[in-house]
Amino acid sequence: MTGPGLFIVLEGGDGAGKTTQARLLVDWLTRERGREVVRTFEPGDSLVGKQIRGLLLDPVWGDIDPRAEALLYAADKAQHLFAVVRPALAKGAVVVSDRYVDSMLAYQGAGRVLAVDEVATIARWATEDLRPDLTVLLDVDPDVAVHTKQDQDRVEGAGEAFHQRAREGFLTLAEQDPDRYLVLPARDSVNRIAEQIRARVDQLL
Repeated sequence: MTGPGLFIVLEGGDGAGKTTQARLLVDWLTRERGREVVRTFEPGDSLVGKQIRGLLLDPVWGDIDPRAEALLYAADKAQHLFAVVRPALAKGAVVVSDRYVDSMLAYQGAGRVLAVDEVATIARWATEDLRPDLTVLLDVDPDVAVHTKQDQDRVEGAGEAFHQRAREGFLTLAEQDPDRYLVLPARDSVNRIAEQIRARVDQLL
């Protein structure tokens, strides 16, 4: 943690409902707890990051070397923290981010079959090892989430085996550091998930 703010990240596979839960959490923090909140996402929520996001996700680029892909994600994270996350934390805001380092470890590490510890070294260097106060992992079977989406981007269209490996990667990360995680079934009711997230965040406020 840097500064007096609070850093909360929502992670999970594509189609898990992270965007919906981020919105509900921000609304609750603002209206019920009176906190200043910055809602953000990765990749792409900075001027530089927007350009990197286009390189990463547009299918027009075709195959990208997995190491090049990981380095682009790391660059996005470094700029995102510099331009968005750290300034918000320094002024005491609650930062709610849709994706962070775990996505890089799950997708570029486990998903692309790169050594996760090596990817972690790059990610931790890029972010100066800034870790969330809480990571909410919305766990979902890719067969009922990403594979049902139309107009898939380059990563969403990476195939069933890729997304299954990524799911296992997320769960492994949560198992290694359970105190920092809240793992919830993404296909539970939206309201029940939101209630459990609020209860855990309330303990941190």
